[in-house]
Amino acid sequence: MMRKRCLLVLVALAFTVAAQVCVADDSEEEGFVPLFPKDGVPEGWLVRSWSDVSKPVDPNIQWKVVDGILHGSEPRGTWLISKRQYGDFILKFDFKLGTHGNSGCALRVPLFGDPAFDGMELQMADYRYNTRAKDSELTGGIYRAIAPRRQVYKPTKWNRYIVTLKGSRLHVTLNDVVIHDLDLDEQDQKVLRHNGRSAPAVKDRPRRGHIGFQELSRGGAHVLIRNVRIKVLDKPAEPK
Repeated sequence: MMRKRCLLVLVALAFTVAAQVCVADDSEEEGFVPLFPKDGVPEGWLVRSWSDVSKPVDPNIQWKVVDGILHGSEPRGTWLISKRQYGDFILKFDFKLGTHGNSGCALRVPLFGDPAFDGMELQMADYRYNTRAKDSELTGGIYRAIAPRRQVYKPTKWNRYIVTLKGSRLHVTLNDVVIHDLDLDEQDQKVLRHNGRSAPAVKDRPRRGHIGFQELSRGGAHVLIRNVRIKVLDKPAEPK
């Protein structure tokens, strides 16, 4: 009888702990909205040229969601850009790259120019894509401007970003490790574009704009992105 009673107590405790975990998980996700809720061609997004997002690409070049996973375009060389603009938000997503994968997450970018220099690009790149890349050009870098505190990217595995932007504050975790905790107003590093010309310092870049994802991978393996959700901390501008 004592054995049965102990077993019942243990089962009850297990259910209590499980319930508490579920409540915590629900609480952490409260207010988040999925950005790619349906399979197929994403709605509310634009496919644009990787070097200038004012330029549309061939309409046959598409990004697609398959079984809940967003696949980068074929051929490479595009951005998938939100029609909506965002200012303050928390963005969560998982990504996986091939051995020569190169992608990026656009943050507060305008619909012109190169997101890496005219907005902000949080880099996602396997070191084998460019073995001479600087730390700011590898995963976790604010492209060519700010290197991550640590390099914790897991090659060819799923990785998880959590990006928080609020006013001038940028906080980023990669695989549960803080890699950026910055006041953007202090980021005055000199940044050069691919053509060698100067780009605006990070402190002078927009505080509201579009978000997006890039496909520049080589070798036939597209960037894979899943579980993309956003929590708006202010009111997003409606698409035009």
